[in-house]
Amino acid sequence: MAIWNSLGKYRDTGLLVLRVGLGVMMIMHGLPKLQGGPELWAGVGKSMGNIGIHFIPTFWGFMAAATETVGGLFLLLGLFFRPVALLLAFTMVIAGLMHLSKGDGISGASHAIELCFVFLGLILVGPGKHSVDKK
Repeated sequence: MAIWNSLGKYRDTGLLVLRVGLGVMMIMHGLPKLQGGPELWAGVGKSMGNIGIHFIPTFWGFMAAATETVGGLFLLLGLFFRPVALLLAFTMVIAGLMHLSKGDGISGASHAIELCFVFLGLILVGPGKHSVDKK
């Protein structure tokens, strides 16, 4: 259909919509963790135990919260886009493993797994022309 073929010219606008939507949602998901303080960070950071990292859980929890919050902002802006998308993808791998290890099954881990694939795809596609990185 001609209408579908003509939408290709809006690729960069589509990437902007995707970046802004995902960025806002990551900020909303990460900010409460970031504001939660060291006790919450330690609990989040214990998820790194799923890949054999059991030291300084407070640091890892803070890094996850900061990645989701600041990374969400940078994703939204298209700033340091590919490194941020890689950090967010890694964070989602750990989140998915945490859900699986808690016995939540694939349905509990699916959101994190889906986001991981989205972030990996965005690494390949790039931020589009409506981004700070392209200015």
